[in-house]
Amino acid sequence: MTSSTLTAITTGDGVRIAYRFDGEQDRPVLLLSNSIGTDLHMWDGQVPALTEHFRVLRYDARGHGASDAPAGPYSLDRLVRDVVELLDALDLRRVHVLGLSLGGIVAQGLAVREPERVDRLVLSNTAAYLGPPQQWDRPIADLLAAPDMQATAETFLRNWFPARMLDEPNEVVEGFRATLLATPRAGVAGSWAAVRDADLRRTAALVTNPTLVIAGEHDTVTSAAHGRELAGIVPGARFTLLPTVHMANVERQAEFLDAVLAFLTERVPVTPAERS
Repeated sequence: MTSSTLTAITTGDGVRIAYRFDGEQDRPVLLLSNSIGTDLHMWDGQVPALTEHFRVLRYDARGHGASDAPAGPYSLDRLVRDVVELLDALDLRRVHVLGLSLGGIVAQGLAVREPERVDRLVLSNTAAYLGPPQQWDRPIADLLAAPDMQATAETFLRNWFPARMLDEPNEVVEGFRATLLATPRAGVAGSWAAVRDADLRRTAALVTNPTLVIAGEHDTVTSAAHGRELAGIVPGARFTLLPTVHMANVERQAEFLDAVLAFLTERVPVTPAERS
């Protein structure tokens, strides 16, 4: 396996976006897009299995990880352009995309605006719309006024993981806690603003790429109802419900990987006309 160290591009508006590759260079590229409050390490547990089939491209969204954290608010358009500029800089014309939570919203935006850049699309624990918009204003203001990420981090963890993973010492949960505490408040607040202002309930119907929607049965952030709604909007989308809270990739890693890999590696039947 080839594995690069963390490196970065600079976007058109001067923001450094950090990224890394894992996997053999001759394999199809799978782009992973992250949840708010995480960095590219949120996928560490899944990378070994994914790199058996793909060259995996991970990146830190603006405001997170090793990427720059400019003052917000951020917009979905800007977050999508960050991805497009990353793909352009790496000379990647077409990739599979897997996004979770905000990463799934960004993935929807990418598939709507740049459909030719996307092969297969996996939208996990996400939604086309998380309104009403005004519900986000107080959390954004409170976070920006807070002295640190401590209270917000604990709220995120309660929303992400089941009690059984939080009640006992858990190395994986502690890794997510450390990332949350290190995340700039401007990055979280700016990203919340992007979620607040995003409404893809009409435009997601323009997605033409083969799509799998994964939802968590016990997810209180992006509910199973949100997942079903999204799968009903995207033409021909498949829907899988896992018995998880929000971080389905972590809580039920084996089932998550089974669903993702079965979909992404599915052989498309060849028609008689294509055989001739």
